[in-house]
Amino acid sequence: METQSEKDRMLWKIAKKRAAFKSQAISYVAVNLFLIGIWYFTLGKKDLSAHFWPIWPILGWGLGLFFSYLGAYGKWDFISAEKEYEQLKNQK
Repeated sequence: METQSEKDRMLWKIAKKRAAFKSQAISYVAVNLFLIGIWYFTLGKKDLSAHFWPIWPILGWGLGLFFSYLGAYGKWDFISAEKEYEQLKNQK
């Protein structure tokens, strides 16, 4: 049975992960809009068929952001150190 302090600690950990994800998401949008602006004003404005190079940071960073989202809002219990600790503790 979890005590109130253990629950608070877990809730605090979840809250920190979610706040970090939101911060990362804002940075992702801002930086990628900036990169798209650079592409547009250097190549895209003249020729919209020019290679859309911002796709690479968008996809790469987007993949990392997706995993950050799953860590903050999804169920990643199967790779959690806390979950492994609890399983070992309960094996007695």
